[in-house]
Amino acid sequence: MSEQMLCPCGSGQPFQQCCEPYISGKLVAPTPEKLMRSRFTAFCQGNAGDYILRTWHPDTRPELTAAQVEQENQQGRWEKLEVRESHSNDDLGEVTFCAWYRDKSGLHPHIERSQFVRIAGEWLYTTGEFLPYTRD
Repeated sequence: MSEQMLCPCGSGQPFQQCCEPYISGKLVAPTPEKLMRSRFTAFCQGNAGDYILRTWHPDTRPELTAAQVEQENQQGRWEKLEVRESHSNDDLGEVTFCAWYRDKSGLHPHIERSQFVRIAGEWLYTTGEFLPYTRD
């Protein structure tokens, strides 16, 4: 990705100044929302496996390899992210979002309320609750 390319997470910032430092491991995401945005970006790039597993709490992480995560991700193409709500207090956080993906049958919303926990200064995804699609 060139420096001119905007980050897929929808922040409006260049990728190198937005999600790249988190995905590459140079920095840890400072908020649950930034972690969720960087996970979305990793999925958009098609090389999500290692990063997704590294940022998933070990108690709730499925028994998948990075290659299996990437294979599942190839069922569609992630196109757009809309953060609907984000908050955190101390070491717990929650982000509600709608991520749009396209597959053979068309464009679909994936609406989720995700839970995060901070351990030793690093935010980790724990669980997500799928929500019905509503236009806000």
